[in-house]
Amino acid sequence: MKGYRVNIGLEVHVELQTESKLFCNCATCFGAPPNTQVCPVCLGLPGVLPVINAKAVEFTISTALALGCQINSFCRFARKNYYYPDLPKNYQISQYDKPLAENGWVEIKVKESVRRIAIQRIHLEEDAGKLIHGDASENTQERNLSLVDYNRTGIPLMEIVSHPRITSPEEAYQYLITLKRILQYLKVSDCNMEEGSLRCDANISIRAGTEMGTKTELKNMNSFKEIRDGLTAEIKRQSYVLNEGGEIIQETRLWDSKRKATFSMRGKEEAHDYRYLPEPDLLPLKISREWLEKLRSQLPELPSSRHQKFVEEYGLPEYDADVLTDSPELADFFEKCLKYYPYPKIVSNWVMGEFLRLLKKEATFINQVKVTPAALAALLKELKKGTVSIGLAKEIFEEMFLSGKQAQEIIEQKGLKQISDQDSLRDIIDQVIKKNPRAVNDFLAGKQRALGALIGQTMAMTQGRANPQLVNQLLREKLGFK
Repeated sequence: MKGYRVNIGLEVHVELQTESKLFCNCATCFGAPPNTQVCPVCLGLPGVLPVINAKAVEFTISTALALGCQINSFCRFARKNYYYPDLPKNYQISQYDKPLAENGWVEIKVKESVRRIAIQRIHLEEDAGKLIHGDASENTQERNLSLVDYNRTGIPLMEIVSHPRITSPEEAYQYLITLKRILQYLKVSDCNMEEGSLRCDANISIRAGTEMGTKTELKNMNSFKEIRDGLTAEIKRQSYVLNEGGEIIQETRLWDSKRKATFSMRGKEEAHDYRYLPEPDLLPLKISREWLEKLRSQLPELPSSRHQKFVEEYGLPEYDADVLTDSPELADFFEKCLKYYPYPKIVSNWVMGEFLRLLKKEATFINQVKVTPAALAALLKELKKGTVSIGLAKEIFEEMFLSGKQAQEIIEQKGLKQISDQDSLRDIIDQVIKKNPRAVNDFLAGKQRALGALIGQTMAMTQGRANPQLVNQLLREKLGFK
């Protein structure tokens, strides 16, 4: 790739989290039986008329405002004409020359540098259906069939198109992570790539001089990592073609994650190939200033602002702020904990450590967990008072996470209260010293690590309930070191 400059433009398709489709009342629930969420409107039957979903328009405007876009007061829909089996009308209602919003940006951080990626346009359109292909490896009659599910047809789809100014696969990766985080804070989409509610196509070209090279479009990438890998592979392929004296053909290519390579799908269409025509059944949209300002006033605190607050107001390291603001739910959980236990770094350590560990272990979501921020704060208060040790606190928190019980309840039920009575501990320490003469002699000979072994034995005999700081102090006193 040496000597070439890279230009990448991304088209991000976001299924909006509305209860009904863009132009009809059909439900948008994922996973319903095939072709059960359809009606004459989304199936394109004769004589029907579409009606715009106002919530989908509001979600798109809110996104555009969050991304610093210019909202066009007048925009209209168009028919994008093409044939494919999952498109029942043989055209898709989209926006072309008059999109809803233009000229925004997303600020990303790559290594230590910060730059803005320019957004060309944001527009609203209806989604297509889904083809389900037979498994060629099965020896059945259905292996050669392709079935069509129209449930997804007509779901509101917001398309966010960047300018081709992304200069590396890593920049593309960071742009997508940042954009997804913003969309989740706005609660306009769940951005679940596995369910297809966030999809991305990439346009890639490389050049040695000042003029843009011939672009290819890359599809079939199902995660941000695959997008980064696919872009890397396509850039290498184009570099090889040009170095061998060949020419880049404008085409659509598919990413093969197993082969780690791209392959040709079809020639890439230009806009005129779609024969865009104004949609005659929908009036143009007029966005009033009052509507715009109302939506602007309802915007939530965005991730960049929250990140800054976590660093400047709470004094957290950049890394902690990055992790905690990754999702609005995690940031909310952290801040709610602070209301009951105002020690940001301690709360941050527990949320990033035990809380996220158990979320991953149990494969659950934050809004489904049984432990509350107030309950975690109560446990941290017991830890601070010395009621329990750090090791016991982690055990207690796991039970809290799984059962929803309070810390105090678990401590009392299981007799886990930390032993801080000096007389009781001295008796146990006497037994430990008697049973471990070698460790005692090693410590007296100057081997400090031997003291750790004695502390460990004491903790084991008390089933982890002894106050470790007090055990350390009493052992030193008993062995003549004060």
